[in-house]
Amino acid sequence: MTRLLCLLALSVVPLPAAAFCGFFVSGADAELNNDASQVVLMRKDQRTVLTMSNNYKGPAKDFAMVIPVPVVLQKAQVKTLPATVFKKIDQLSAPRLVEYWEQDPCRQMIDYKDSAKGGGRPGAVKRKMSMSRGKKLGVTVEAEFVAGEYQVVILSAKEANGLETWLREEKYNIPAGASEALAPYIQGGMKFFVAKVDITKVKRDQDGAIQLSPLRFHYEDKQLRLPVRLGLLNAGGKQDLIVYILHPSSRFEAANYKNVFIPSNLEVLDEVRQRFGTFYAELFDRTLEKAGGRAVITEYAWQTSSCDPCPVPPLQASDLYTLGGDVLGTGGGEPEQRMRRRGKRRRPTGGRGQPFFGRASSWVLTRMHTRYDKKTLDEDLIFVPAGAVVGGRGSQGISREAPGAVDPASTNNFQGRYIIRHYWAGEATCESPRWGSWGGPPTGGDKIKAATDLASAKRGGIALNAVVKSALPQLDIQGKPEPARGPKADK
Repeated sequence: MTRLLCLLALSVVPLPAAAFCGFFVSGADAELNNDASQVVLMRKDQRTVLTMSNNYKGPAKDFAMVIPVPVVLQKAQVKTLPATVFKKIDQLSAPRLVEYWEQDPCRQMIDYKDSAKGGGRPGAVKRKMSMSRGKKLGVTVEAEFVAGEYQVVILSAKEANGLETWLREEKYNIPAGASEALAPYIQGGMKFFVAKVDITKVKRDQDGAIQLSPLRFHYEDKQLRLPVRLGLLNAGGKQDLIVYILHPSSRFEAANYKNVFIPSNLEVLDEVRQRFGTFYAELFDRTLEKAGGRAVITEYAWQTSSCDPCPVPPLQASDLYTLGGDVLGTGGGEPEQRMRRRGKRRRPTGGRGQPFFGRASSWVLTRMHTRYDKKTLDEDLIFVPAGAVVGGRGSQGISREAPGAVDPASTNNFQGRYIIRHYWAGEATCESPRWGSWGGPPTGGDKIKAATDLASAKRGGIALNAVVKSALPQLDIQGKPEPARGPKADK
């Protein structure tokens, strides 16, 4: 049976620049490309729970992932998760498009200053390899087990050439440069977590594309490191990497790359609603270009117990449990064994049957996004805690920060937020009209749209200066004046 292999180098020790999110090796001459990767890192003290999901493009055949790890992982440390875990965290933290309508300037006015101090709009949601041949090549099987659709083998190797030779003898088509990329991990004493996929057990989407379950494992290390370079070996072009970090109290940023906040609180034309993904991709690319092309862009930093506005509900106890609360001992409620000892009853389950108990504690969710190629990536990503910030907030439709502004704060409330405003077009029927009062549409409710699937968003075809109404000098956006309001009625 032909097999495909994805080498996803996720090292957590200080090694020379190596790799995430991997190169793919295929059977025969088939190619398998990776354009986008998402990783959730749930961190507490020196323990990290890592969950990864990748966008695979290639033949629908058996394939595997090979991940360098610092220790021999045991079955209890590895599990698969429902794909919905990434969908929710993506939608919650994705840049969002909001829409407001200017209210009748002559209606009875309400003072919203006090409510604005509360930090959110009213109604916001709170919340079996050949053993003999393997030995000759210096490759040893350290452990074997099954996790979901993955058949897991933990390997050790004495030299990169031996591991590459074994892979070639097993009919894998290895990209050029594999040995060189693998060598630092072997020299550092890393093991190789090989998760072969049983194609008969995977799900497919409506187009027949493979839908793999996210794979989660945990480890302990003083440094929070995410290797990235290995993925360039078979990249079809630029690659997107979105990293979500959950921590009990801190926002995170890159220690060894330039950090930039996505410009937020920009007013845009109504036409952006039809091409929000394309608009945001253009804004992201311009921001990255202005940063020199070698930067990590923060798109979201907010407490998990709330959001404003909320495209989807905040993360619940079951979500935090699924992402690592069961391992870290917090965030997803009380472990089941402890509950039983205390004589408590088991409550409903979340995810794939994982129990969760009690209310979700508030963690900080940081979303970082980078888009890279061989010219802009030269070392692994290292993440460190950073100070709390605010930006991209609004209250009653009024922005609480200036366009592009990011300020230090005691609590993290930063998001990419873009605004369509419908200015009052009717007459002013009073002596002293008050302009600039915003709310939902006349029919009630408001509209929120999240920009997801950003790696596949169409690039080009939209000019920022033509659709952005807010002046943003740092991106050479001149802005547009507010439209004239309706005339005052004659008496």
